[in-house]
Amino acid sequence: MASSSLEDLCFHINMKISNIKKCLLLRDIGKDDSYKTVLHKIQNDVILVHDLLNKMENEVKQQKNLRDLLKEMQKAAERDQKEAQHLLEHIPRYLPKPAQSRAVLKAAEGYDLKQRQTKAVECKSEKKPAKEKKPIKEAALITTEEFESVPAYMKGRITYDQINAVVQELNKAVVGKYKILYQPLKSMSAPVRNLYHRFIEEETKDTKGAFFIVEDDIKAFTQLKLDKRFHSILSILRHCQRVREIRGSGLIRYVIC
Repeated sequence: MASSSLEDLCFHINMKISNIKKCLLLRDIGKDDSYKTVLHKIQNDVILVHDLLNKMENEVKQQKNLRDLLKEMQKAAERDQKEAQHLLEHIPRYLPKPAQSRAVLKAAEGYDLKQRQTKAVECKSEKKPAKEKKPIKEAALITTEEFESVPAYMKGRITYDQINAVVQELNKAVVGKYKILYQPLKSMSAPVRNLYHRFIEEETKDTKGAFFIVEDDIKAFTQLKLDKRFHSILSILRHCQRVREIRGSGLIRYVIC
């Protein structure tokens, strides 16, 4: 609002207030019928001033809310700027070790060769395509950027490669478990059927649609030691949103995110 407009508004309000004061000073004249018209006009002015003040109060509240919102946006922008500056100053100097990269590449090549061989056999035999396999959700490996963002008190002496080694072992347990769950019961041996029934008993309404494992699954399908370092790595994986926990019935269920 321009300064002239604000001055006009103040003048208008002061005039109305002045009229109200006169009304209070001359209220005794209300007994005189000849002054009733004037008093009625003053009453209307009081109502108008009251409405105008209410509108001004609402406008002030809206401006305060807008100011608070802009302050929050400014703080968020400053935080993002600091994080961006931190990432710029701490760009990783190297990616995962070459040995790990070669292992991943070799596994991918072997998988590709197996796929080509499978397709060749299917073309020769002209059999009907097999039923589509149900997908099994696995946790993604931790990136170097995520590793750098983990607080130092959580990492301690734990290395990047140690964290991703645990991720791979957890994925191995998940795949092992859900391959059994997806098998027909008739094809299972007695020990496998026992595992199947245990898996079913461990499910709850909170795990519906989720892929999860428990410590017994980790023991059954991996060589991991469930020691202090393992639980420290689990804390890092929760921080990086690779797993989350669901507790109940004396079990900790590690859900793949």
